[in-house]
Amino acid sequence: MFGTIFDFVGDCVGGTIDIVCDSVDFFADCAIDTLDFVVENPVKSVAIVGVTVATGGGALLAAPALAASAGGLGLLGAASTGTVISSLTGAALTNASLAAIGGGALSAGGAGMAGGATVIAATGAAAGAGVSSAVATHM
Repeated sequence: MFGTIFDFVGDCVGGTIDIVCDSVDFFADCAIDTLDFVVENPVKSVAIVGVTVATGGGALLAAPALAASAGGLGLLGAASTGTVISSLTGAALTNASLAAIGGGALSAGGAGMAGGATVIAATGAAAGAGVSSAVATHM
C-alpha cells in the first residue's frame, strides 16, 4: 500500500518538475529570441519601447474618461453600493467606473480605482506594443 502511495507521489513530483523545467526552457528561449532581435534591430527596438510607453501613458491619462464612458454606457453593471453605475454622474460615475474595471472597491476585495487605472494603462501599453511590434517586424 505504501509503495503505491510513494509511487503516486513520486510521479506527481516528477511530473511537476518536468512541467517547471519545460516552462523555464520556453521562457529562456523567448528571452534569447528577444535579445537577438534587440541586438539585430536596435532602432526598431527603441521605437517599439517608445510607442509602448506613449500608448500606456496616454491610456493612463485618459483612464478616467475611458472608464466614465464605459460606465455611462452601462457596460460595467453596479457599483459596490449596489447603485447602477450608468445612473451616476460626474466624479461618482468616474470613481465607480474605475473601481469596477479594477475588480471592485477596495472594501469589497477588488483593486479599486487605482486597479482600474492600471488595467486601462496596461491595456493601452499592450496594444501599443502589439501594433508597434507588428509594424516593426514588417519594415
